[in-house]
Amino acid sequence: MELVNSEIEQLSEAGDLPSGLDVTGVLVEPPRDPAHGDMATNAAMVLAKRAGKPPRDIAALLAERIAAQDGVASVDVAGPGFINMRLEAAYWHSALARITASGARYGAFDMGRGKKVNVEFVSANPTGPLHIGHGRGTVFGDVLAALLERAGYAVTREYYVNDAGAQVDALARSVYLRYLEALGRELGADAFEDGYPGDYLVPVGVALAQEHGDKFADAPESEWFETFRSFAVESMLSLIRDDLDALGVRHDLFSSEKKLVDDGQVQATFADLKARDLIYEGVLDAPKGKPPPEDWEPRPQHLFRATQFGDEVDRPLKKSDGSWTYFATDIAYHRDKVRRGFDDMIDVWGADHAGYVKRMKAAVSAVSGDTAALDVKLCQMVKLTEGGKPVTMSKRSGQFVTLRDVVDKVGKDVVRFIMLTRKNDAPLEFDMARALEQSKDNPVFYVQYAHARIRSVLRRAEAEMPEVLGSDLAGNADLSVLTDAAEIDLIKCLCGWPRAVDSAVLSHEPHRLAFYLQELAAAFHLLWNKGNEDHGLRFIIPEDSRVTAARLILIGAVTQVIALGLGIFAVQPVEEMR
Repeated sequence: MELVNSEIEQLSEAGDLPSGLDVTGVLVEPPRDPAHGDMATNAAMVLAKRAGKPPRDIAALLAERIAAQDGVASVDVAGPGFINMRLEAAYWHSALARITASGARYGAFDMGRGKKVNVEFVSANPTGPLHIGHGRGTVFGDVLAALLERAGYAVTREYYVNDAGAQVDALARSVYLRYLEALGRELGADAFEDGYPGDYLVPVGVALAQEHGDKFADAPESEWFETFRSFAVESMLSLIRDDLDALGVRHDLFSSEKKLVDDGQVQATFADLKARDLIYEGVLDAPKGKPPPEDWEPRPQHLFRATQFGDEVDRPLKKSDGSWTYFATDIAYHRDKVRRGFDDMIDVWGADHAGYVKRMKAAVSAVSGDTAALDVKLCQMVKLTEGGKPVTMSKRSGQFVTLRDVVDKVGKDVVRFIMLTRKNDAPLEFDMARALEQSKDNPVFYVQYAHARIRSVLRRAEAEMPEVLGSDLAGNADLSVLTDAAEIDLIKCLCGWPRAVDSAVLSHEPHRLAFYLQELAAAFHLLWNKGNEDHGLRFIIPEDSRVTAARLILIGAVTQVIALGLGIFAVQPVEEMR
């Protein structure tokens, strides 16, 4: 990229192109078909209109200059103006040396420059343990936050606690039933019909019985409700934090919806929008495409002018009983984020909230005066199987398979990696049997096996050829001996790491790194297998320290990059496979 931009600048200085050309959109990347070369650029087509020249004319000028550069073997212009480049082996050798010298800084860049970003993820209702579906958004959000941190952003990981709604009220009543049960009262078969039947509430009821005895056993709801509600929410948050900790996830901040309401922030937000004429009294039409609810009636409501900010309809902020809608509290919550200095916000939601995206983006535009950006990442469902068969629900939850059950069975590292092996908005099948397999069909094993294999080679080299590793390996090695196509392909793959990080950051798609790590592992395993068939391609050749040193640098760079990638995933690279 630097080379192409430099040559564009040189052509501008020479008068062949206008000065000050905007190079936004110019890409330099490997072509989809390797037969077209090592790298290709769309520069001529992007610049054609801006420069007022035909794209092939610009391509011819650029191609001539690029071809004269050291390390470039050939350049040709294809189609409407694509420039395809083939690079000499010496270029890849020098690139490998730079990778090795960069160490842990390889692929790091300061795109964010300390800018604040809020990543809100998980935010599950505090009504029970996390289920396997929550696990996908949890891993996605945590890894995206780590990725943005590596790119120089100041990231806050936030959890929004929905502790002010009807679901939490139902939780309090379910806990009360467990409290009565702990006191020896018999419960009817349908006692939890409108509540939460999971066994995870049993210890909560026991704890309340131990603390209060039978004080509330026959008391009216008004006397015990707030006490039980508060205790239940804190107990569930403790359970959720334990689940998150088992997965290696920690949030910087837990924000309470109830506190938001109690502090008057929803009312303040309402008043602010109303003062700006963004709230009016109107009557909504009946829902389209489906029968309206039985209790629906056309009535005047306080409506937010969401259509003014790109939404399809204006949205109500108050219910018929005068209480706030969920949307009203969500607007206040995001307004609070803006007031805390977050102009960049990322919300990670389940795919079932897709219909909520437009209105929330409209709300952020309104409360920020169009200065803040909200990116909503939707995570599709996870289908949990074992050997291809659906896994039955957890007895502990009473309704679903808990995330903790899966983590305890296969390990947090496996869960974290596999959750990123599909794009977030594509369905994911998580097969527990395959997750434990030691085969190439298990993506985390495949990557870890590459790292472990290399570590094994390096330990063997230290034992058999200490003089090679004992010298200044990187400084003295002759990398020109790396001439096999598989060796060069492995270096090319290593060179793709910065580009993979950059694209993952810009798109907010950390799964791209999982794809990259699998490609890198595949390139390494291919070279390993060639060495098994051809003695001359083995990594350690006792009679040739020169070749051995170069190959140790090559595979050492592979472990370097795998460790960097797994580090962003918070997955520990293994030293050996058992």
